[in-house]
Amino acid sequence: MLFARLLIHSVLEKKFSTIGRKIMFQVIEYVTAYKSILTSIKKEYDAFIETIKKDQRTAFSLHGKLKVLAGEPTALIYHRKRILQLQAKMKHIENNSSKIQLQIDEIKQLRAEYDAKEVQSCTFCKDPSKPIPDEQGIVEEILEDDPGKAKEAELLLYYVERFNELISLGEYEKAVYFAVNSPRRILQNVGTMNKFKAVGKIRGKLFPLLLFFEAIFSISHAFRHPVDAELTLEGIKCGLSEKRLDLVINWVTQERLTFSEEAGDVIFDYGEQDTYNKSKCLALAQIIYSECGLHKKVLLCLCKQGQIHGAMEYIQQFKDFTSDDLMQLIKLCPNIELIQCLTKEWNGKPPSLSFGLALLYLFSVDMKKVGIKLLQEINKGGKDAIEHLMINDPFCSLEKWQEVANICLQNGFDKLSNDIMSVLRSQAGVTEISEEDDTVNLMQHVFW
Repeated sequence: MLFARLLIHSVLEKKFSTIGRKIMFQVIEYVTAYKSILTSIKKEYDAFIETIKKDQRTAFSLHGKLKVLAGEPTALIYHRKRILQLQAKMKHIENNSSKIQLQIDEIKQLRAEYDAKEVQSCTFCKDPSKPIPDEQGIVEEILEDDPGKAKEAELLLYYVERFNELISLGEYEKAVYFAVNSPRRILQNVGTMNKFKAVGKIRGKLFPLLLFFEAIFSISHAFRHPVDAELTLEGIKCGLSEKRLDLVINWVTQERLTFSEEAGDVIFDYGEQDTYNKSKCLALAQIIYSECGLHKKVLLCLCKQGQIHGAMEYIQQFKDFTSDDLMQLIKLCPNIELIQCLTKEWNGKPPSLSFGLALLYLFSVDMKKVGIKLLQEINKGGKDAIEHLMINDPFCSLEKWQEVANICLQNGFDKLSNDIMSVLRSQAGVTEISEEDDTVNLMQHVFW
């Protein structure tokens, strides 16, 4: 047994060569009595040899990796150094950012406090219970408080620059706030309006120009001097273009604006297009025309609203309406009830307009249908009605009544034509109607 182990050790000392293995096999075959033992020993040594070989392979692999790692320290050191540098730089940037953010927050706070303080001091007078001064008085007040005028100039410049900055940044709502609260209303003008108009509409946002007008109109009641006529007109146009008649109604009825004939015309024309809101537009236009003393247009609005009795009262109140004015009125508003009221006595007063002349006028301006309808209404009353009408018409000459009779005949009103001619012939003192004398009047017999 001892011999076998020594033999195996001698074989192993040959570094596990193939020849050594063959010798060992021969020994095992030769010593048959120890074959099983030697075979077992051989298996153990084979396993041991495999383990050693595996460890050698692992060691070889690790040796290769070790060589690779041996070359990495320089790059690793460089990268670690770079990491430290970048971390230091980031920390420096973060520190600077924090400082800058703190400065920004402080500036915002100071600006907010400054805005509130200066807007209050420049927009409102010293005693809040008193009305806000007009532009001349506020200049004197500023000069009294600050004779050097430096503070005023600085404040005005700040508002203008800040407003332009907000416009360039697209902060239109804030820009509107600055414009509205600007000292001496320096930004409530056409130039500011044009800046907002140039912006146009922004999808998904409120129309900046409309916001501007809403703002300046909403605070206009606080000023002794209302919004000027040009801005008023442009604001009304803007509101109507956005189909915001509700805003226009509020502006006209509640705020302090400067009305003009053009503003009334814009609303009047809008009503002609928007028939659903026509009555509202006529009422608004009437308010503006009344404020401007445009009596003829007020009268037209009343008539177009169907307020005929109100229109007649208005005519009686303002006695400066001429026959031409009333003729123009029935042309623009060819209402049969209106024409009848104008050509009859009203509250014991003589007719405002001659029936005969009105009828002839309607036919002369291609309003034949209205004239025919008027004749139909007169024809219903018979001879007595036409006689009463003719006798109480001091403005229509005999020649003109003959023209009326001819128009009746030409349009199929034979009986009405005969009734007119009969009345003409039956007048006391009238023996013949001369076509050459157009100054003869039906009322001349009263003075004979």
